[in-house]
Amino acid sequence: MSNFEIYTPTAEEVHSGELGRRMRQFNYRFVGEYGQVQPVWVSAKDQDGALVGGLRGFVFLQWLNVELLFVDDAARRQGVGRRLLAMAEHKARELGARNSTLNTFEWQARAFYLKQGYEEFGRIDDYIQGFYMAYMKKALEP
Repeated sequence: MSNFEIYTPTAEEVHSGELGRRMRQFNYRFVGEYGQVQPVWVSAKDQDGALVGGLRGFVFLQWLNVELLFVDDAARRQGVGRRLLAMAEHKARELGARNSTLNTFEWQARAFYLKQGYEEFGRIDDYIQGFYMAYMKKALEP
């Protein structure tokens, strides 16, 4: 097929899901059918009910993908982040996850994740303004 056009799809085309369906059908030939993305959301509130932190991620193909983990400055070093991450990993295991992955900037929480059993498996140096992006993973205990 040498006669084709590259274009920006309409919102309707994007929302139709056809591209994703085609990709899944291609992948199924190699790994069989797999489930949909399953969200993992965990939050922490203080005694007054104010949000002090949270984690947003999802389980897909037996991996917990941590997209965001944040704890307010005032609540740090009190175990909030550790407890949020532990609860997310627990929920992920219940959803069939065997591993976890995330990325973190140099100035964020690499040392924290190392203490939680994560290992760095890749890095992009000078990702932004001289800082690196670390890619990390962890095997989840059954």
